[in-house]
Amino acid sequence: MSAFPLTHLEVCIDSIESLHAAQQGGATRIELCSSLALGGLTPSAGLMRQAAKTASIPVYAMIRPRQGDFLFSSEDMEIMLSDIHQARQAGLHGVVIGVLTAQGKVDTSQLAELMKAAKGLGVTFHRAIDQCDNYTEALDAIMRAGCERVLSSGLQSTALEGAETLADMVRYCGDRLSIMAGAGITASNAAKIVAQTGVKELHLSGKTTRPSLMEHIAAGAHMGSQAIDDYTIPVTSSDKIAAVITALKY
Repeated sequence: MSAFPLTHLEVCIDSIESLHAAQQGGATRIELCSSLALGGLTPSAGLMRQAAKTASIPVYAMIRPRQGDFLFSSEDMEIMLSDIHQARQAGLHGVVIGVLTAQGKVDTSQLAELMKAAKGLGVTFHRAIDQCDNYTEALDAIMRAGCERVLSSGLQSTALEGAETLADMVRYCGDRLSIMAGAGITASNAAKIVAQTGVKELHLSGKTTRPSLMEHIAAGAHMGSQAIDDYTIPVTSSDKIAAVITALKY
C-alpha cells in the first residue's frame, strides 16, 4: 500500500443527511451548497448553522446567489457579501466564490471586495475558472487576490477529460495555489486523475438517491418539474466516498 496521495478529499453536499454520510465515508472537508443539481448555490443560513454544529471537519459555504453564469450585478454582490457574513456568523471555516467579467476574465474588483468580506476565512475560487478565456491569466488574478485554492475540471466537462490542463495548472502555480480537481470523480478514475495531474485535492459529490420515507404518495401534485420525482431523495453515498479513498491507497 502506498502513501495516501491527497491532502484533502472534499465532498460537496446540499443536506445535513449528506453531511453525515460524507463524514462517515472519510471526507476531510465539506463544500456546503443548496441545489447541487444546478451546480451548487448558496446554502440557507439555517443549513450553515446546523452544518457548523454537526461537522467535525472544515466546512466551506458556496456563495453563489443564482444559477447560470458568473457575471454578477451590484445587487448580486450585495447578496453575496451578506451571505459571506452569514457564513462567518455561523462559524464556518471558509467560503467558495467566483466572479467573471463579460469578456471571460476574473472580475478582480468584485473578487477583491468579496475577499475583504471573507478576511480570516479560507477561500476557494470555484469552477468559474473553467469559463475563463485564459486560465493562466485567471490563475494569476486568483493568486494575487489571496485565494487558497481553485476548483477546476481543466476547462472540460470532467476532470479526466481536462487532466492535461489540470497538470499544467499544477506546474504553473507550484506551491502558490492548490489546484483541486473536480467533476466526474469516481473510485474508477480518481487514482488516474491524481497520477496524471499531480493534484493534492479532489472534489466530488458521491451522489446517489434513496426513496422517500413518506407513506402517503400524492399522485397528481409536483413541487417543480414533472421530470423530477419528489419521492426520490438525492443524498451522498458514504460507500462511494470510502471507495474513492480505498482506490487512492493502492
